[in-house]
Amino acid sequence: MKIRLSTFFLCLALLAGILPFSRQAQATLGEGPDSVTRDRQALSAAKRATTTRTKYTVQEVASDETTVREYLTTGGVVFAVAWKGRAHPDLSTLLGSYTGEFQSARRKVPRKHGERRLRVSSDQVIVETWGHMGSLQGRAYLPALLPKGVSVDEIN
Repeated sequence: MKIRLSTFFLCLALLAGILPFSRQAQATLGEGPDSVTRDRQALSAAKRATTTRTKYTVQEVASDETTVREYLTTGGVVFAVAWKGRAHPDLSTLLGSYTGEFQSARRKVPRKHGERRLRVSSDQVIVETWGHMGSLQGRAYLPALLPKGVSVDEIN
């Protein structure tokens, strides 16, 4: 009985430790505005600004390391994210359900020695990173959700 009780408490402790991390991995791309709040919490960032454009809205959050901008369609779906800072953010948090597709496509991109720019393109998501130590930037977007008339260059 003593062993079963200690096993129960061990499992309970493991479950309590795993649940917060599973919540952090919830998606941004392709999800609604509530995902911005989850991302802000997962990235330990503070909300900075919301900018409304004709065809989309940008919500910006910032941590000590990175500023992240999340682009939402007028219907409230996140179609792109961009970041700039001393470090790249946790892409699994920002890409959410597209993380596996990104990682699979990433493995197929040949590594070029000395190249600071990377572009990973899959069927549904495009991720670009660039910069140098202390000033890293990137963006990820879903071409199928890009609002009509919005240029990829607006995602920065």
